[in-house]
Amino acid sequence: MNAIKRKCNALSGLSGAACGRMRGFMCSAVLACVAGFALAAQPALAGKADVVQARAVSTANNTWRFDVTVRHEDSGWDHYADRYEILSMKGRVLATRVLAHPHVNEQPFTRSLYNVRIPKGIKRIRIRAHDSRHGYGGKEIVLTLPHGR
Repeated sequence: MNAIKRKCNALSGLSGAACGRMRGFMCSAVLACVAGFALAAQPALAGKADVVQARAVSTANNTWRFDVTVRHEDSGWDHYADRYEILSMKGRVLATRVLAHPHVNEQPFTRSLYNVRIPKGIKRIRIRAHDSRHGYGGKEIVLTLPHGR
């Protein structure tokens, strides 16, 4: 360490104390650069899965089809939007659409769920998405069912 101090003094013409402060500053600057590069090298973190659009269509035999658009920055099998659910306003799950694979290069994406039976008297439903790492918590949509069922 003494050799470094002597070189610093000789090269910079600074006193011992000033040279020490300069070394501290340089170490801080180098650490800040290393930390910045390490953070920049990290992949973008995907947030929670959001329902961005949905449509309910009344079909035959008192059933419904739901066309639901989900957005999530899927990164592969370890982190992707893996399902969405149709719920009553009280939180009862009425139907689930499993999303069988990641949609890394298809965002947002729309998938349909067919033959959903909605109990009589339910006029509004919630739709929420789920991702394999964070679970629920993204943007939900509330729909009023056509024809006031």
